[in-house]
Amino acid sequence: MDHSNLIESFADFARHKNVDRPTMIRILEDVFRTMIKKKYKTDDNFDIIINADKGDLEIWRFREIVDDNSEDIWDYDKISLTEARKIEPDFEIGEEVAEEIKLLDFGRRAVMTARQTLIQKIKDLEKDNLFLKYKDLVGEIIVGETYQVMQKEVLLIDAEGNELNLPKVEQIPKDRFRKGDSVRAIVHRVEMVNGNPKIVLSRTSTTFLERLFENEVPEVFDGLITIKKVVREPGERAKVAVESYDDRIDPVGACVGMKGSRIHSIVRELQNENIDVINYTDNLELYISRALSPAKISNIKVEADEGRVSVYLKPDQVSLAIGKGGHNIKLASKLVGLEIDVFRDLQGGEMDEDVDLEEFADEIEGWVIDEFKRIGLDTAKSILALSLEDLTRRSDLEEETILEVLKIIKQEFE
Repeated sequence: MDHSNLIESFADFARHKNVDRPTMIRILEDVFRTMIKKKYKTDDNFDIIINADKGDLEIWRFREIVDDNSEDIWDYDKISLTEARKIEPDFEIGEEVAEEIKLLDFGRRAVMTARQTLIQKIKDLEKDNLFLKYKDLVGEIIVGETYQVMQKEVLLIDAEGNELNLPKVEQIPKDRFRKGDSVRAIVHRVEMVNGNPKIVLSRTSTTFLERLFENEVPEVFDGLITIKKVVREPGERAKVAVESYDDRIDPVGACVGMKGSRIHSIVRELQNENIDVINYTDNLELYISRALSPAKISNIKVEADEGRVSVYLKPDQVSLAIGKGGHNIKLASKLVGLEIDVFRDLQGGEMDEDVDLEEFADEIEGWVIDEFKRIGLDTAKSILALSLEDLTRRSDLEEETILEVLKIIKQEFE
């Protein structure tokens, strides 16, 4: 392979990889200087001239002519008069010899090694550029196309064919992807693994939800509404505290949109995740009350020093405060930064109120509650009204299980 073919093939490869001309010339020169150092020990007295467009390469070696008996004759930048006159017969001592070095003078093996080195340098440059590109995109939404679905992750490709990773733990539990599907996610982190950039995406991050709000709500994007805090149980429920510095703008209304038009598109993207948008306030008690929505609170006792708050609700509001699977109270605690303890407010005449069986879900297993409901018993007092024998006869529950349920329910009314 002569120098023109080498330069042309490399230039084509570099252009295919979108490498700019100055970078391409720099890489070529670095590789050729490495070849020169390997053969001549130094490249200080060499000039390299490259025209990548035409495939031209010139390597010139410059040396000063000295007397054959000079002590400097062994210096890298000196040449004896006898050797100089083999190049040009009329050279004299003190003149400079410019000698062109052909690429083939380095040997066929060195040229092949140079070709492989050039290609590898471009690939390394491509990896570095990809790493830097996505490093700047961390926290931003991108769209990828699904091309392989595996047990622990989904592999996507971006518009330029780069591989992106969406691990199982960063997927919403209800996510189901098929090859060819477009997927929106944020760039969660970028890391180098064995010299290759690994781009990890996330759909469970709170930042993903923030970016979706920015995309769907112009007032958030423009900074008229600020998202103070986001907490979420991916695919189940999320709470978003928002604040407006313009009294004319209702932050909650703007985020929800006319008839929920803005929030609905976000909910669909998050696999029907239930999103509560609440007005942020510095009034802690009011903030806690809003965080526990849709439950209505009777009384609040804040113990900020201990990081806890006691909330008292009427019995019919307790299940609303706790929420399905405990998500509502868990997210409310994260939102306000305090551990929330829920208590039933049974003062005065409320002592005689009945309690829905679902409110004991944290103490009685679901299948047991379902069995009582099957026989028409869905409140605490409806169970207490029957004898142990009746309960055993009417249900498929063991006597021991029923006794345990009775014990739990009786404690509620003590």
